[in-house]
Amino acid sequence: MITLQSTMKWIIIFSILCTAFPLLANTEKVPHEIAGIALGTNVNDYPDIVQNDALREVVVTDWHGFRKGFISYGTCKNVNQILKMDMKYADKSEEFYQQLLRKFREEFGEPDAWSGDSFGVMKVWKWQFIDKDKNSVSLALQYNGKNSNETIGNVVRLSYPDKIEEEQLCFLEVCQQSNKKADEKRREELKKTGWSYLVPR
Repeated sequence: MITLQSTMKWIIIFSILCTAFPLLANTEKVPHEIAGIALGTNVNDYPDIVQNDALREVVVTDWHGFRKGFISYGTCKNVNQILKMDMKYADKSEEFYQQLLRKFREEFGEPDAWSGDSFGVMKVWKWQFIDKDKNSVSLALQYNGKNSNETIGNVVRLSYPDKIEEEQLCFLEVCQQSNKKADEKRREELKKTGWSYLVPR
């Protein structure tokens, strides 16, 4: 005899099976490819990709009072030369920022420019120099209290702005030369698209 209790039991089991199987089916199709480029494959499998950028970056952590640093170096005009450093201090406090600012002023004089905001959330002072080799050098000290679009805490940035521009121009020239060398027919092939390229698969 079928009771209400047994009927409810079968309804629950059937509902669980109906909801479980579509989930299992969905997990069978996991996308790994977009635009003809697949996750896990070797970048050298795609000779048409320009494999360099104007700058490459390495990261340092727990480094002499800094929790993290991003070191950018040249790949074209100034190969392997460090051209930019963004270093995040371990101490994120505004009090430490004020101490740093005093030290920077003692060492380098008054800043050349202010680029923080008027609310005091983002405080950025900048110095510009020309070194003995006639290189333009840029220095910036930044404090960010709560702007989530930027690093929270204290950051110092040191760079060769002119050399970075040289890198970018060199990189563009290399790209243009590479495009010239590429077969016109091949370039037209690479422009072709369709849903197989536009939708991950």
